[in-house]
Formats: sequence, C-alpha cells, structure tokens
Amino acid sequence: MVQKIEVIGLGAGDIDQLPLGIYKKLTNTTKEIYVRTMKHPVIEALQAEGVSFVSFDEVYESKEHFRDIYQEITEKLVEHSLESPVIYAVPGHPMLAEKTVQLLLERNDTAVTVAGGQSYLDDLFTGLAIDPIDGFQFVDATSFKRSQLDYQHHIIFCQVYDRFIASEVKLELLEDLPADYQITIVEAAGSNQEKMTTIPLTELDHVMEISNLTSVYIPPVPQKQLHHTFNRLREVIAELRGTKGCPWDKEQTHESLREYAIEEVYELIDAIDAGDDEGIIEELGDLLLQVMLHSQIGEDSGYFTVDDVIKSITDKMIHRHPHVFGDKKADSIADVYTNWDALKQEEKGKQRKSVLDGVPKRIPALAKAYQLQKKAAKVGFEWENIDGVWEKLNEELAEVQEAIGEANQEEIERELGDVLFVLANISRYYKVNPEIALNRTNQKFISRFSYIEKRLHEENKDINQASLREMDEYWNQAKVEE
Repeated sequence: MVQKIEVIGLGAGDIDQLPLGIYKKLTNTTKEIYVRTMKHPVIEALQAEGVSFVSFDEVYESKEHFRDIYQEITEKLVEHSLESPVIYAVPGHPMLAEKTVQLLLERNDTAVTVAGGQSYLDDLFTGLAIDPIDGFQFVDATSFKRSQLDYQHHIIFCQVYDRFIASEVKLELLEDLPADYQITIVEAAGSNQEKMTTIPLTELDHVMEISNLTSVYIPPVPQKQLHHTFNRLREVIAELRGTKGCPWDKEQTHESLREYAIEEVYELIDAIDAGDDEGIIEELGDLLLQVMLHSQIGEDSGYFTVDDVIKSITDKMIHRHPHVFGDKKADSIADVYTNWDALKQEEKGKQRKSVLDGVPKRIPALAKAYQLQKKAAKVGFEWENIDGVWEKLNEELAEVQEAIGEANQEEIERELGDVLFVLANISRYYKVNPEIALNRTNQKFISRFSYIEKRLHEENKDINQASLREMDEYWNQAKVEE
C-alpha cells in the first residue's frame, strides 16, 4: 500500500508572507502537523491560533551526522503515514535545501505531494543587492567539499545551524581566502527580523546569532587572490599564448619545449635529494608549467585540451586501481603490481608487440637498462637469485680486462657497456634506481671536490699545482665532515 505524505513549505519569513491557501490548510486541519524543526517564526504564530505541531528537534540531539538525522526523520514520517496520511511542514520551500524531502521523493512506497513555500532566495538576493544572473552557488554548509566551490561567482551557504558548522565553513574557506576577507552573515532573510552583518572571514564562528535561519554570503573573489587555483593558472597560460601574450610563449611548440621538460625533471630530483621543500614546490610548479604549456598548444591547435589530459590520467588511475575503485582485492604491494601490469597489458596490448615496448627512446642509457631488465623480469627472464648476477659481473669485468690487454678500443667499449648493464640489474634486485643512485654519487663527488677547491683557495694554492696527496687529504676531510 502506498502511503501519503503532503509536504508544505512554511516560507522564509513570518506568517504575513504565508499564502492564503497554505494558511487555511494549516489552520483548518485537526491533525497534528509534523515539522522538521520548531525554530521558525510561522510556527509560533500558528500555535497561537491552535494549530498543533510535532517536531523532530530531538533527533538532531540524538545523532552525530546530518545524513543520519535526515534518514531517521524520513523513516519516522513513513512510519506515521502507515496509520494515516501525514502533513509535514518544512522551512522555506520544500524543494530548496530540504534533504528529508529528497529522501521521501526517492522512495517507491510513499506518495509525496509538495505545496507552498516561498523560497528565501528572492529576499536574500534583494537584501544583498546581487543579481543571480552573474552566477551564484547555493551550498549546503553541512555537506560540501572545498573543491566544489567556485570563488569567481557569488556563494551562499545555507544550513549554517550553529557555531560548529560555522567553524567548519570558516576553516575550509581559510584554505583559499585571507582571514580578513569580508563576508556577510544573513539572519532570517525576508522576515521582519532580517539582519545582515558584514565581518572578516576569521570572525565567522564568533557571531552570537547563529540559528537555522542563518546563511553566509561570500562575494566573488578577485583574481589576484585566486593564484593558487587551477582555473586561474589555466587562464594565465591561455593569456600568455593569446594574441596579446608573450612572444616567447606564443612561439613555443611541443618540439621546442622538450629540453625544458627534461631540465625541470632533473631540477625537481635535485630539490628532492636536497630535502628542500621550498625547492620542491618551485620545481613541481615548473613541471606543471610544462604540462599546461603543452596542453595549451594542443588546445590552440584544436587537437586536445588540458581537460583531455586530466580525463586520461583520471580514467587510467581508476581503471588500474580496481582494489580502490572496484571490487578487486590487493592485500600487498606485490598484488598491486600484479593487477597494474595485467591492466596495463590489457590497455596497451594492441599497440605493443614486444614485452620490451614502452621504454622511452630518449631515456638515459643507465635508466633504460634498468627499465628493460625490469620488463624482461616480469615474464620470468631473470636470474634465479642475486648470486648469479654477481658471478656475471665478475665475468664481464674479466672480459673488460681482456679487451684492455688486447688494446681493442671498440671491444673495451662493448665490455664496459656489459658491466654497466649488469650493474643496472644488480640495482634492480636491491630495489635501487641506478640513475638516482649515480646522480647522488655525482652530487657527492661535486661536494667533496668543491671542498678541495675551497681549502686550496684558502691557502692561496693553485689547484693545478696541488699534489694528489694534498687533494686526497682534503677529500678525506670532506668525507669526515659529511
């Protein structure tokens, strides 16, 4: 049997704003009227005329999360409707920011009708003197994500019931806005108790008058305060390559930018190795710049945009992590690798004919050796244990010595290449990237040799005239200081 629930909106103001038809329906009923909350000016006026109400205010006190509150109210309403049709009254308009109404409408066992209720948005726009045609966002303060906020337009937070919610809103906004950014607290919009107070953002949860009739208005944010947002970065890059942009940026192509991408990656690695957080921030920014420039070139050419780039990586991450976004299980990192490789093969299978395909052509030789052996190992082409690799290294070193004895330069080059290839394999066994390991050693050499130069300079000695013994002594001092 389908149960009947009639939802009536009490409007945003006092009883004088209540439509005559709704007023008659409420005052002529002999049944108790269920209300989400008694905290509304119309209810007090109707009680004075003998209308009886039953509220769900106690549910707010018994539940910790709003989703649980709304769910329980919905269940109780349906339960009461089993006995007889129910009238359920809510503040404002039933279809505006009323989660309980949405939950009721989603049910198949309940016939829900909606009547009356003036939205308070008209009064809010009038009081704030803003035109919604400029763009505005209506946000439920009890359930929103910072990433959803569009600061370039008007933002209105509803459901700011208490200081706790006000504090949560403030903390999220402070991630993007300065503490002194001016916002407006709106109380009882459209009623004779309407009050608007403009304050700095940081004082939001200090306001004494916070109730279920409280809203918070965030005016559009100037561009200069949005430099940390992705959309602003995208606008800047588009302007740089626009008709009135920078001559250098406008001339760039995918090909001309290749060298910069390589440089930025290595500069990022340097910052990471140095443990320099500020440097990491700067170099990641430079790397992101490369992504944005290539994406803008693609957009200018009509081939792709940064949205395509983001969609590609998002789709890939979701597809390759079924243990997070799907129903597959991965209890260890080894399981993750197994799933990843299988899914990658599924994606690339039609494009790649060899197991070794997919290693970048221009990757440094040592890193390439590491990647090639890593791919071969995945199909079982590797030594049974590390002992065999060490034996192979000794074998290759002996062959280098033999080539040197024969003074065969071409053979020396080949055999030294074999030694480096085996060393890359040893690195793989010990889960060390040889390119990173060698780069760290290079930096260590630079540091120690610079120490030698510094000490010799302090003694007014020419490094070209210094003996190996002197330099070796300073080298050892540098090691000790490290």
